Amino acid sequence: MPNDRTPDSSRRSERSRQAILEATRALISEVGYRKVSIEAIAARAGVGKQTIYRWWPSKGAVIFDSFLALSESAGGEGITLPDTGDIEADLRLVMRATVAEFADPAFEKPIRALNAEIVNDPDLAAQYREKLARPVDDAKKARLRSAQQAGQLAADADLDLVLEVLYAPLFQRWLHRTGPLTPEYADSLVDIALRAFRP
Repeated sequence: MPNDRTPDSSRRSERSRQAILEATRALISEVGYRKVSIEAIAARAGVGKQTIYRWWPSKGAVIFDSFLALSESAGGEGITLPDTGDIEADLRLVMRATVAEFADPAFEKPIRALNAEIVNDPDLAAQYREKLARPVDDAKKARLRSAQQAGQLAADADLDLVLEVLYAPLFQRWLHRTGPLTPEYADSLVDIALRAFRP
């Protein structure tokens, strides 16, 4: 008899967890990061606060997991970059997709909220680097290595620096809202990076 109840309990737990993550994203979009609280998330998800604290130690941790789940549902899990053999075409495609993502309100608000938490939470920053930033960067560097082997990037190019040249200006523009995030802007970042790191 206890065995018969276990699957139902597991399903209920997973339903509660998904409801919490969805409630977190919805509240960030509706009221902004500062007004989101564990109490508000619990009320929206229809669970007790103790249920949230059973899985997450802080509001920042819930926000991180809600963003991670959103990234995975959009294909972020097991990421690989396109490899047509043409690094310029592939980078243009990736950078245009990145610009579109940062301009999408469904992604933009959770990303901003996550960044606000990371600034003041070293543990969350470490978790972000380990679970999200590092796997994504590894996939990007794998594509850049392929371009090096094909002679399309300098063999001695510092791949971390290539990524910074590509992404840091985009992030700066997005963070400070200093200009539009357009496909043309994405293309210009690719042009600059390739001029700097071509053989």
